[in-house]
Amino acid sequence: MRKGDQTARFWTVLLLTTGIGLAAMYVSLTNGTFDISALDVIRTLLRIDTTREHDLVIFDFRLPRIVIGAIVGIGLGIAGAALQGITKNALADPGILGIHAAAGMSVVICMFLVSGSVKGAGWASAIAMPMFGWIGGLGAIVLLYMLARHNGEFDPQRLILVGIALGSGFGAITLYVSLKMNPQDFEMATVWLSGSIYNANWKHVAAALPWILILTPIVWRKAGILDLFQLNELSVKGIGVRTGRERQILLLCCVGLVSACVSVSGSIGFVGLIAPHIARRLVGIHYKYIVPVCGAIGMVMVVIGDMIGKTIFAPAELPVGIVISIIGVPYFVYLLYRARKRR
Repeated sequence: MRKGDQTARFWTVLLLTTGIGLAAMYVSLTNGTFDISALDVIRTLLRIDTTREHDLVIFDFRLPRIVIGAIVGIGLGIAGAALQGITKNALADPGILGIHAAAGMSVVICMFLVSGSVKGAGWASAIAMPMFGWIGGLGAIVLLYMLARHNGEFDPQRLILVGIALGSGFGAITLYVSLKMNPQDFEMATVWLSGSIYNANWKHVAAALPWILILTPIVWRKAGILDLFQLNELSVKGIGVRTGRERQILLLCCVGLVSACVSVSGSIGFVGLIAPHIARRLVGIHYKYIVPVCGAIGMVMVVIGDMIGKTIFAPAELPVGIVISIIGVPYFVYLLYRARKRR
């Protein structure tokens, strides 16, 4: 495919995906237990002849939830694309590599030590939770570096096995700490860990958004490096790329993105695994196209997944993490089957 055609295809896919995401946001904003017309939504957003009920539903319940869903989807999609590029492993994912579990463990420890409650946390704990998550994710990356290298390089098979083992260990620690909470906090933490954004508020938006705004452009600027990482390690070093330094920068960005997302939404798996595969099918193998498309696809997945979770079993709600897992598990099995057939 010529460069001009690929660029045109990229913009078409990005605009179409963004349009689908905006349409899903509109449906989620106007529909629910309390339906609101589009005209009432516009009046409320523009502060024209508003009512207390509309203000409460839109600004306190629905809009923060939609914004958090978009932020989390963008962050997890981009982090998944970068991790697959760094490891040259199409099955790499923040959840499979144990980063989700490590960040979740640190955030639960933060809840236990700092906030004492998931719901109604103040500004201090809202800001501290992403930092705790980043520390936990960084610990997971250090352990992966130590245990998943063979002859100085990442072993893709060992990376997956080590990631699964680390995820199990971090999950056990998370369960132990959560059992030390009082019953109300334990129940809230359990729902949160399943991947739920039902209690999203503007504090969560303020805590997570700076991480996305700062780290996403860095990953996108490194798209050329991610393309080079698909070559042989010696070839990349021969070109003059400082592979160790570049890989560490990208890994730190991925940990920051995942930690910010986990701190406000819990562990939402499979977004970072599925989004890059869909993006590669739509726009090709170049990461300057893959990275933004992954963000848009991740946004669509989380926003639509949350919309399904809150409507299909209404008035009860299904966490968005469970909705995406229902789709993601069969897709993961399909990817494993394809990888096995190629051998």
